[in-house]
This record gives sequence, structure tokens and C-alpha cells, in this order.
Amino acid sequence: MSRTPPRPKRSPKKVAPAELRDAIRDEALKLGFDAVGFAPANLEPDARALRLGRLIQFVADGWQGDMGWMAERTDRRADPATLWPEAKTVVSLALNYAPARDPLAILEQHERGAISVYAQGRDYHEVMKSKLKALGRIIWDTYQHDLKVFVDTAPLMEKPAAQAAGQGWQGKHTNLVSRTFGSWLFLGELLLSIELPSDEAESDHCGQCRACLDICPTKAFPAPYRLDARRCISYLTIEHEGPIDEELRPLLGNRIYGCDDCLAVCPWNKFAKTAQEMALAPRAATDAPALAELATLDDAGFRRRFAGTAIKRIGRDRFLRNVAYALGNSSAPATSLPAVQRLLTDNSALVRDAALWALSRLSPPALP
Repeated sequence: MSRTPPRPKRSPKKVAPAELRDAIRDEALKLGFDAVGFAPANLEPDARALRLGRLIQFVADGWQGDMGWMAERTDRRADPATLWPEAKTVVSLALNYAPARDPLAILEQHERGAISVYAQGRDYHEVMKSKLKALGRIIWDTYQHDLKVFVDTAPLMEKPAAQAAGQGWQGKHTNLVSRTFGSWLFLGELLLSIELPSDEAESDHCGQCRACLDICPTKAFPAPYRLDARRCISYLTIEHEGPIDEELRPLLGNRIYGCDDCLAVCPWNKFAKTAQEMALAPRAATDAPALAELATLDDAGFRRRFAGTAIKRIGRDRFLRNVAYALGNSSAPATSLPAVQRLLTDNSALVRDAALWALSRLSPPALP
């Protein structure tokens, strides 16, 4: 969350709320955002109770796993106005990151690592933050309305906010779905101290479709619209810090950072167009990297290779844990076994544990 910059000396431009809303939308699109929506910051009591109830149930079920921060300040997460009482309007900003090719195709290349589309380019937090701050500066310099900037770093429930602003709806996979961009949107928000006309909230268009639920390798969806993060591959490979449960390791396949399965099969993706933001384009280091090569990375090499990406934040040991599991799932002992054997003497106990499991998969005990 970023605060309002110092007040400029010149007088603010006076415009009607509807004109200000349209001006903000125009400036946002010029900055490269793909969609802009407006919603009230103060929720109706029924809407707030619904959001809060779902979050409390999620935490009560323990489905947040290691993400203890989700159990903190649940009341603040349910309503934007609790983060900043002066907030009157939520401006929801969306950036398209749709891939140029099928992200599921890499799953058949067992000797290469599958990295989630969102993490293949520059860290989206930085991309979004830069654009949001630029938009906030324009609003402040021109109109001098107080504002705050959010990019997935404060307790703001951005997907419900985006739905209220007409950006899309939370699909059965719990992610936002857009009729224009499918399941491929990054989200950020501005909270404004002025009340602006709202866009119409989006309704649910999932219908009877179950594609996202049925494709999940680990069956992480106990029911539509409900996710048990403890079984989600994105959570396991990114947020979970220790060894992954042995029953789930074979289901990871070659996914070494995140998972796109439930997003990629959404029928609404047929309307999505390839992302235009060049900073989000895949880098050579993240585009189907060879697992055996990744297994040779020391800490310095890991940092160099993934500098500026979201991957860097999980650290070398957790990443190589994922690589070791993928090597064990590769069914290619000729190339994978030497890499796994090197990892058996790694300085990290987490990596050694994963390598030992991989070794058991690649060279099972000989029959008597």
C-alpha cells in the first residue's frame, strides 16, 4: 500500500464526478492497463457479511495452510473502507497477461520445468505498482484527491472488489474470470477519497461448467468456489516452506513454480488476446528450462537467473526442492539421475530430502 504524495502548490482542477471517473479511466488505459472499473468502497452490510463469512470459514477449515497472515485482520480484509475510513471509491485496475501459446503443452515435456505463466516475465507486482503509482500521481497532481495504492500487499480482497467494479466474476476456481480476458488478469487497486459513479457489478457466468474443477491434479477444490490451498500446486510450490506430502509429490509432475491448469482450461479464454505488456513476456530463463540444468544452481546462480522475477522470492532451496520432485517425476533416469545424485549432498536438508525421494522414483530397489 502506498500513501498520497505531498500536495502540489497549484490549485486542483475542478470536475464533476462522472467526468473525473472518465478521465481516470482514460489515463489508466493510456498507461497500459487493459480494464478499469469503479465500485463503492463502503460495502452494504449484507455484502460485507457474505465476504467475511466466506473468509472466516476458509480459515476455520484450516485451508490457508502455512499462510498464517490470512487469519489475521479478517474483518479488514472483508471491507475496503476498514483499511482507510476516508475511502469512498475503489478503482479496480486490470492488466492482461494471457500467454501466446497453450500453457499446458509444457506438461508433456517431462525433462523441462513448467513455470506458471504469471511468473515467466518481470515480477508483476513491480509492473503493476509502477503503473498504479503513475496513475495516482496524475490524479493527485491534477485533482488533489487523497488516494492509496494497493498491489496484492495489503489485506484487500481484490477479486471481490474487481467483481463489484464490473471487471469479472470469481469463477469456480476462485480466480477472477472476465468475458473479455478469460482467466488471465493481474489486479491492482486505488482507493479514492471522493465518491465516483460506480460500474455495474458483474454476475457469474460459469453456468454448469466444471472444467477448472475436474482438471485439478490434486483435487484441491472440495466444492465449486471453494479451494483447499493445502492441496493446491501453486500453494505447495510457492507458499509451502517444508517438504511436500509424499502422496502429492507424484501429482506435481514437472510443475516447479505454480500451476495454470484450472486457469488454462476455462472456456472464457477463447476471447482472450495475447498480453501486450512486454515486461510480462517470458524470459529465456523461465521458458521451459531444463530440469537437469536448474539442479546445478547455487544460491548466487539462482539469484542471477531469476533476478526481477516473482520466482526469486521463494529462495533457492525451496525452488530446488520443486526441481528435485520434478526430476523424480520425469521418468528419464538417463538425464535426471545424475542431477538428483548431485542434490543428495546439497547443503539444504530440504533439497536433500526431495532428492532422496526422487532417487527412489528413478532407481527403485532391484527385485531379489
